[in-house]
Amino acid sequence: NFAFAPAALMVKVGTTVTWTNQDSDAHTVTSQNGTGPLSSAALNTGQTYSYTFTKPGTYAYLCTIHPFMTATVTVTQ
Repeated sequence: NFAFAPAALMVKVGTTVTWTNQDSDAHTVTSQNGTGPLSSAALNTGQTYSYTFTKPGTYAYLCTIHPFMTATVTVTQ
């Protein structure tokens, strides 16, 4: 439904997060302002993208196709 769920996620360093597109339209997982490590290709329905977080911090991201879709991953020690 054109939204990341959950919109805010908290994980520990070393955690691999996997995004799965469950919409009928393509979406990306891309760090906001180009200042982060998240950079997926366009994911079609059922496709996934994974990233392992190795440093603490808050990682804001969006879908570049639908920029109103935003979310964050907060990584803690």
